[in-house]
Amino acid sequence: MPTPSLPNSATNSADDIPSIRSVSLTRPLHWLVLGWQDMAFCGWISVAHGLALFFVGAAIVTVAYQRFWLLAGALSGFLLVAPVLATSLYALSRARERGEKADLGVVLKTWLNWQSSHFNKWGNDYWCLVQFGSLLALAATGWVFTSAALITLLAPLPIQNPADFVLYVVLARNGILFELWLVLGGVLAAPIFASTVIAIPLLLDRRVTLMRAVLTSWQVVLSNPVPMAIWASLIMGLTFLGMGSLMLGLIVVIPMLGHASWHAYRDLVDVSTLAERESR
Repeated sequence: MPTPSLPNSATNSADDIPSIRSVSLTRPLHWLVLGWQDMAFCGWISVAHGLALFFVGAAIVTVAYQRFWLLAGALSGFLLVAPVLATSLYALSRARERGEKADLGVVLKTWLNWQSSHFNKWGNDYWCLVQFGSLLALAATGWVFTSAALITLLAPLPIQNPADFVLYVVLARNGILFELWLVLGGVLAAPIFASTVIAIPLLLDRRVTLMRAVLTSWQVVLSNPVPMAIWASLIMGLTFLGMGSLMLGLIVVIPMLGHASWHAYRDLVDVSTLAERESR
């Protein structure tokens, strides 16, 4: 599949629906390759994102290690807001795609003044990513409380550490607590994935409303159900591998997935009719 061409002009409104492309089943693997290449190109500034998330994950484990009923929900809830935290990784990939410098300046601009040409700093358009991040944080918090309540109320014994969770929840012979926990987590994670997989890179790159970005993301998933299911499985599998390596794997996994998500967005959505959020 050819690399989508960069848009040169855009006159349509933020409510226009961009065209959705169909991709092959193996395309998610190509996104990972491109993500790895971006990470290698950006060097330390890319790896620093993974290092930051490693310290956040390590802090969660340290605080809640003896309260695994809370830790299980906190770590999985942390993954729900990861797409927002990867925003500057998308910006680095975009800078490389444009032939611009992909350095610390891109990261600082993304987080401190991501729309320098947007003079109205009070409108919803300027704060759309903050609003989206707040909604994801609220969803993550809700899952943390739901997970904690489920494990606390239904576990046969108090769950204080990871060993207790494995013995009395995962390997329990009687009851379906672990299955129920997985099903509830999946019920929450699936719509979150469908809402964010394209929305956040699209919000960063183009002048679209938050609602339009989310609807576009859903349209991508509905138009490519099997490739996106494969992509979701790769994200979850690599993330769990990163977490299972005492969080050290996240140092590499997170930036690679962040960069790869930008290429997924570029492959799946034709944004040539949408105005750029920031002039070049």
